[in-house]
Amino acid sequence: MRSKANNDDAITSAGLSLRIVVVNTVIQSEDELHEDSQAQLARSRALRIGLLQAGYNIIAVIPGDIYMSERITQLQPDMIIIDAESDSRDVLEHMVMLTRDAPRPIVLFTEDGSQTNMAAAMEAGVSAYVVAGLQSERIKPVLDVAMARFNADQKLRSELSDTKAKLQERKTIERAKGLLMERHHLSENEAYQKMRKQAMEKNLKLVDLAQRMLDVADLLGG
Repeated sequence: MRSKANNDDAITSAGLSLRIVVVNTVIQSEDELHEDSQAQLARSRALRIGLLQAGYNIIAVIPGDIYMSERITQLQPDMIIIDAESDSRDVLEHMVMLTRDAPRPIVLFTEDGSQTNMAAAMEAGVSAYVVAGLQSERIKPVLDVAMARFNADQKLRSELSDTKAKLQERKTIERAKGLLMERHHLSENEAYQKMRKQAMEKNLKLVDLAQRMLDVADLLGG
């Protein structure tokens, strides 16, 4: 699986370098010649033509079936486009689970204008929800906006994760410092300086030293 750093580099590149997989959620047969099927075929064709005209690299067009997740894992695309005639909740759920560890922008083109389904899709992690109107000239701006939204969301998630990690480190250090203060009757500053000195001597980060102190205390029964 490609690293997150490599994935980030790929998704910030120009459209030509983007490796796109199109997921078609409507399974069709050549015998289906009624009006709805013809309209869906024309819609899907317009989407692919628009992507190619905009310079995007379609590496595969796959059905939204039980093998979809396996194919996505093998293909490792930079962006996933879902071509759906109507509600594609099952496909979205599988897609969101699949991209949880390897986030990718997901763009949904559909005929379903339900506000409820739109809100659910955006909440699930879809970067752009486009109802009808598949003119070729619209596709690149839509994908550009989806990419920008995805990158902004990933940046926010990264910042939140960093903040949580720093808060957790601070709590660990504070617990270890409190332990020293209680056991050795030290002031807060004295306990901190003692920990800092030990960390330097052992060539450890302060938080790592603090965690070791807490682990030893747990083993010794508090």
